[in-house]
Amino acid sequence: MTSVSDCFLRKKIEGRVALIPYVTCGAPSLEESLEILGALESSGGDIIELGIPFSDPLADGPTIQNSSQLALENGVTVEKVVRILSDFKANSETPVILFSYLNPILQYGLENFLEVAEEAGAAGILLTDVPEGSDPSIEDRILESELDFIRLVAPTADYERISQISRSGQGFLYYISRTGVTGTRELLRKDLGREIEAVQKVSEIPVAVGFGISTPEQATIVGKIADGVVVGSALVQKLNEEGIKGASTFLKSLRVAIDSEG
Repeated sequence: MTSVSDCFLRKKIEGRVALIPYVTCGAPSLEESLEILGALESSGGDIIELGIPFSDPLADGPTIQNSSQLALENGVTVEKVVRILSDFKANSETPVILFSYLNPILQYGLENFLEVAEEAGAAGILLTDVPEGSDPSIEDRILESELDFIRLVAPTADYERISQISRSGQGFLYYISRTGVTGTRELLRKDLGREIEAVQKVSEIPVAVGFGISTPEQATIVGKIADGVVVGSALVQKLNEEGIKGASTFLKSLRVAIDSEG
């Protein structure tokens, strides 16, 4: 199985940037989820973030909140997400990161979750509400597992803090491009390039940027300065409005834009 680190290393050798799409498992339907993952892979996704729906996703804007609510209404549970992941990984080498809040994992049982996630072929986990140092017992257990523990970095963090986060993170650092919740934005912040350059100097692992990337032009800009480009809300919106074909076309446009500047 290809690891997250292997993926970034391969991209570095190729002189390219990793494209990391996010989708909520079970939205718009559980039946389509396996097809959606395959479409993301074939459309240029290098690493896939698969969201476990949660009833109170505080870090997410309306688009992903709505997708989580729809998935819950569709009866999606942690068990069903893991099953979809397992089915996908049976025929795929693409790394998949499970994206979740802590509560669903604790309700399922941390030890049980880590075991079934590893068996299903997950490459990593990203917990939005477990910042570095917030709960050492939970963090240490995840770090001891076979899953890469992907850490979020806020743009308000100082560089000493970022260095500390990178030392306890695995796979890559997920740099949040702006404060606030997820969602599409027309413009990227003008200081983003300078910030990423500074973060890369203190980080021991690759740096990917997400939150608000919604056009090929924005993906191109981020691709010039970061090791990875994360797209979530804009992709989920395309999926809702134009179905799998529209979402695939959109992701391909980001892939082309990023690679044309590689």
